[in-house]
Parts: sequence; structure tokens; C-alpha cells
Amino acid sequence: MGTIRRPRFKTRGFTLIELLIVISIILVILAIAVPKMNTQMQGAREMAVIREIGSIHSAQTQYYSQFGKFAANLTQLGPPVSGADGPEAANILPKVLADGKKNGYTYSLSATPTGYAITAVPDSFGNSGRRTFYSDQTLVIRNNWGQEPATPTSPEIK
Repeated sequence: MGTIRRPRFKTRGFTLIELLIVISIILVILAIAVPKMNTQMQGAREMAVIREIGSIHSAQTQYYSQFGKFAANLTQLGPPVSGADGPEAANILPKVLADGKKNGYTYSLSATPTGYAITAVPDSFGNSGRRTFYSDQTLVIRNNWGQEPATPTSPEIK
């Protein structure tokens, strides 16, 4: 009898070099995509801030119609801790916005001699946002493309 030969199986799979090439291609794609994604996320947060400022304006209008004056702070527009709604907590804005932090921005509302002023600044400039915002009872939203808070003289958003 002759000797029995086993068929040779071809090794299947990727070599180390092939895997390293694939991983390096993925890393190059990520290096290009991640900064663009962060920029898009900042833009989305900034658009949300503009909408929230609009919500605060609407809440101020409602507060003024109920109590005959503008709210002096965000707490007055938010829900009461306990008890009924009133001038110190009108329950017009959701708690998260009335607390002054949302979408990576810190919001503040203050009384002015002619009405009120709203500011929104990023919690981490350059990370959660690239702009600061300002608005008042005129309903014009202004922005500043630097770390300095926007003011009534900052360029308006068109």
C-alpha cells in the first residue's frame, strides 16, 4: 500500500501587515471625521441655544401678561419647588432651562431698567460652543464669536 497523503489546507485569514494597514486607514478616516463632527455638534448646540432664547422671550411675554412685569430671573419662570404657581415660580419654562444650564451653555436672565437681558455662554468655550449670545426685550439675538460675552452692541444674528 502506498502512503496516504493529507491534502494541504491553505491558511485562511489576514496577515499582521494587512491588519495594520486596515487599522491605519481607519485611523486616518477618524482623524479627518472627528473634528468635522465636533464642529457640527457645536453648530447644533448653538442653534438649540438660539431656540431656547426664543423660548425665554415667549415665557417673558406670558409672565408679563400674567403678572404685569417681566421676570427678573429664570427661577421666576420655572416650576415651583412646592405649592402653587405664582410670581416667584410661574411654571412657564421647564426646570432644566430655569436652572440655567442646558445644551452645554449657561443661561442667565436679569432685570434691566427697560425690561430684561438674557445671556448664554458656553460651559467650555471652544468645546461646547464657539459663540456667546445676548438678547433683551427687543427680541433681537446678538452673538459674539469670542470668549467675551455678547452685549447689546454685538452683531445681531440675521
